[in-house]
Amino acid sequence: MFWERKRLCRCQRLLLAGALMLFATAVLKYSSRECSFSDPGRSSLQDQSEACKDQLYRLLHLSPGGRLSCAGITAGEAGAVREALLRRLDRPARPEPRSPQHYLNLTRDCALFKAERRFLEFPLSREEQEFPVAYSMVVHENIEMFERLLRAIYAPQNLYCVHVDLKSPADFLAAVRGVAACFANVFVAAKRERVVYASWSRVQADLNCMEELLRSPVPWRYLLNTCGADFPIKTNAEIVRSLKVLNGRNNMESERPSAFKSGRWKYRHHVGDSVVRSDTEKGPPPHGYAMFTGSAYIVVTRAFVRALFENPRAQRLLEWSKDTYSPDEHVWATLHRMPSMPGAVPHNDKYEVSDVNALARLVKWEYLEGDVGKGAPYPPCTGTHRRAVCVYGAGDLHWMLQQHHLLANKFDPSVDDTVIQCLEEHLRYKSVYGRNL
Repeated sequence: MFWERKRLCRCQRLLLAGALMLFATAVLKYSSRECSFSDPGRSSLQDQSEACKDQLYRLLHLSPGGRLSCAGITAGEAGAVREALLRRLDRPARPEPRSPQHYLNLTRDCALFKAERRFLEFPLSREEQEFPVAYSMVVHENIEMFERLLRAIYAPQNLYCVHVDLKSPADFLAAVRGVAACFANVFVAAKRERVVYASWSRVQADLNCMEELLRSPVPWRYLLNTCGADFPIKTNAEIVRSLKVLNGRNNMESERPSAFKSGRWKYRHHVGDSVVRSDTEKGPPPHGYAMFTGSAYIVVTRAFVRALFENPRAQRLLEWSKDTYSPDEHVWATLHRMPSMPGAVPHNDKYEVSDVNALARLVKWEYLEGDVGKGAPYPPCTGTHRRAVCVYGAGDLHWMLQQHHLLANKFDPSVDDTVIQCLEEHLRYKSVYGRNL
């Protein structure tokens, strides 16, 4: 009986995928005469008629299901937000997350997988097609969240390297490989690290991806790095326009360190299951300039990435940082202020940038939340907190969408899936129509 139900379920999925593929074929046939969706060189999506956009949106629509009013939540309507937060309390109503085995089964047929999950398979504009972006994605668990993040940032002209932690279960790795195998522009990093929190391994994971991304023939312009708790708050078109405004500069948090943070590189550290400080002092940094602190998350040019492997000063700083504490929070910020690095800015105080002002990542720190009218940088988190960082709830979405950042952190569907569902619907709607949900 169980096997019969599984067969029926797969048949239903095949029928759904077949219907979606037939609809896609019809849309693209229609578009070849009227809408030109599959030829961004002829016309921008925003130049199409509302009828054409309606056709495309029906094909790509990501509905959150249920009685959710995502338009109300993204607009910050009190009633819609209240209903979403109450819905979160109804734990039995939450669907079980998709398992690695689910993705292993689904990705055996890539056409079925891409149709059912509604991945975008052609550029939406010539501007986006001519400005490919590279992504380094460092993940270790939650296959469904990885796939939803990939779908949210996916465009066929971009390039994606996925680093899977050596500690990750075998079925998770297999499922990630299954998803990646369905796309010519997505691959799993060949060299993988055992990532330990606050250790060099987090930097090395990104470096492994960066090295492989540089070898690709895809002419990507900028690199963004992500983790499994990230989600974009901008469409690909908005990300491209933000990167073009940078005009060859990098963008990231980079500030003078506090006395507390300076201690992170004063002593050597040993790495086991965690990072432990020794009593051995380190010598001064080898690059001869001031140190800066920032974030693990960066927006950097291709030339900057290449220089990480070719610039002797950059190489010396990277090597020196391997036994420091949380080097991801000072290596990039310091390299960004070195005169010999492409896209860098001077180490003058005028160029200091906080996480609030940088593009890379929107984060709410628990100890800074409060009344914005009284000077707090952001309102209280409506989800929960993890390591003093807000795990967003539905009540954060309206505020989030008013910010200039490209991605936000942290999201967790087990805490609040509504905020992710509505963000997915908002981004897909805006990608097609060019306006808010």
